[in-house]
Amino acid sequence: MSGDLRAAVREASRRLADAGVGSADVDAVALAAHALGTTPAEVQRLMVLGAPEPEGLADLVEERARRVPLQHLTGRAGFRRLELSVGPGVFVPRPETEVVAGLAIRACEGFDAPVVVDLCTGSGAIALSVKDEVPAARVHAVELSGLAVAWASRNRDDLGLDVDLREGDATRAFPELEEAVDVVVSNPPYIPVGAVPLDPEVRDHDPELALYGGSDDGLAIPLAVAARAAALLRDGGVLVMEHADAQGESLPAALRATGCWTDVHDEHDLTGRPRATVAVRAPRLAP
Repeated sequence: MSGDLRAAVREASRRLADAGVGSADVDAVALAAHALGTTPAEVQRLMVLGAPEPEGLADLVEERARRVPLQHLTGRAGFRRLELSVGPGVFVPRPETEVVAGLAIRACEGFDAPVVVDLCTGSGAIALSVKDEVPAARVHAVELSGLAVAWASRNRDDLGLDVDLREGDATRAFPELEEAVDVVVSNPPYIPVGAVPLDPEVRDHDPELALYGGSDDGLAIPLAVAARAAALLRDGGVLVMEHADAQGESLPAALRATGCWTDVHDEHDLTGRPRATVAVRAPRLAP
């Protein structure tokens, strides 16, 4: 690395691009901001002023070139209006999941104090965003991984958002809320077994528990979670479930086949890829 911040960031960008990092320019500035303890915007200003390279930037760049996730290096991940703490042991929330959170937030419209459950909450990103943007909502979240629960607890406490967070199995969670929930949202593991992710950041650093859907089509765990959602939701309640872009037809079809859901449709993310299935809990048959 060079002694000048501008040259160091440019060199970092080249190094990251050579390593296959798709967001090399953005990541180089983000790493410089982290090393300086400031914002990317301030880094851009300091580059113009000819500020010196910060100590530790070169080491951060080499770690990122080895495809350690940017968020693991900075310890932070932006998600909608929130800044979350993340690191090893928890799935790093992705921009496409912000759309899923938005769908859940939209589903809360029309309720004075909606009861919302986030199944497979991970870092707490979706649950905390719902509480942040729908303050009247009563939000409950569950996560199987103890490490992820620790990250989610930290985020909840740091942000001061009142979310009922529990460690446990999403397929059996919240028995006291059965038939009383307005919105269930979930980003469950959905990668087909044997379909190893191409990105090293995902393959080598995200926990397997958060990735693989338990079957060749990746739908075993999502459908088990959806079955729990069907038990939790009141008649007319809404399910929002993230899925892989290749599951935009298979997941809705599988949900329709259960007979538990009406108005099943799929939503795309900001890149135009199938991203989430939205379904309404069908009325239960009278005994």
